[in-house]
Amino acid sequence: MTSGTVEGSSALSDLSPQAPAWTREQADSAQGDLLEMPGISALAGAANVIMQLALPAVGYGVAESRVDSGNLFKHPLKRGRTTLAYLAVAVNGSPDDRKAYRRAVGHSHAQVRSTDSSPVKYNAFDPALQLWVAACLYKGWEDMQVLYGDPTALTEEAYQQGALMGTTLQMPRDMWPATRADFQRYWDSTVSELDIDDTIREMLVSIAKFEFLPKPVSFLIGDFGLFVTTGFLPQEFREKMLLTWTPRQQRLFDLHNRIVRTVVQRLPKPLRAFPFNAYLWDTRRRIKAGKPLT
Repeated sequence: MTSGTVEGSSALSDLSPQAPAWTREQADSAQGDLLEMPGISALAGAANVIMQLALPAVGYGVAESRVDSGNLFKHPLKRGRTTLAYLAVAVNGSPDDRKAYRRAVGHSHAQVRSTDSSPVKYNAFDPALQLWVAACLYKGWEDMQVLYGDPTALTEEAYQQGALMGTTLQMPRDMWPATRADFQRYWDSTVSELDIDDTIREMLVSIAKFEFLPKPVSFLIGDFGLFVTTGFLPQEFREKMLLTWTPRQQRLFDLHNRIVRTVVQRLPKPLRAFPFNAYLWDTRRRIKAGKPLT
């Protein structure tokens, strides 16, 4: 199996031109006001995690991680909080918020690196891997706008702000594909090369079934979790995950989305933004109180 760096960046090397280089201060001060994230996006969180972990270097980085405090299966509520808070900070945070979160995540990421026995090479600070994760987060934002938000929000200007999903960590701004068209080429090329082995697939199916939740809860909603997670996944990922998806399931998923969209659009803005607005508030509270963020 090839290394994570190759699989995470091979398509990127073919893209030209790249986005302009920024200083760290410019990246931390960038605006994300066009990336409004509907709170209901959290429902697609498992699908987005699966896309991220489908890259072998990212998947094994999580599967072999020695950072128990961030283990989804051991601390699901904490892991959910830190992931959603990261999105809130990346999109709506101040420069100080982003700096604080980067330091906190960096402390955890320092322990995430491959060993001699790892099937693939990985390092959580590898910007090529961070690019892939950021690309998945941005792709998820686009999908949520189409399903539950405003499809006209998918503009080139909003795409440029999407770089925040990577630059809030260590990804240099100039690694972000220069245009949406370049991004699509990077995405298509990387997805076509993904190879999910049995070890990672087993972990990802467990995530799809919400098996990281307490057993009574996952028993009750596991089938629903698998249904909606499979529905949110692009077809290429369903195939690589060996997940079946029938026309009847698609019709049910479309009905589910129409109902959810109708409800979401009638909510007042603070409720539409929940829980992201709550996690941003909580992050700032933790920073002020000197409490850990991750």
